[in-house]
Amino acid sequence: MVEIMTDRQYDGILQMIEMIVDSCKDLEEAKKKIAELRKEKKEKEKTE
Repeated sequence: MVEIMTDRQYDGILQMIEMIVDSCKDLEEAKKKIAELRKEKKEKEKTE
């Protein structure tokens, strides 16, 4: 099944990425934060 992303969802994702990058001092820190968010999401999905 293919899910289609709306323009609004796409814009929301980009805004979240921008907020993460703005709060980091370098690219490695931003990558680490994004990886942590993905890990938390996967763990949350497993418990539901």
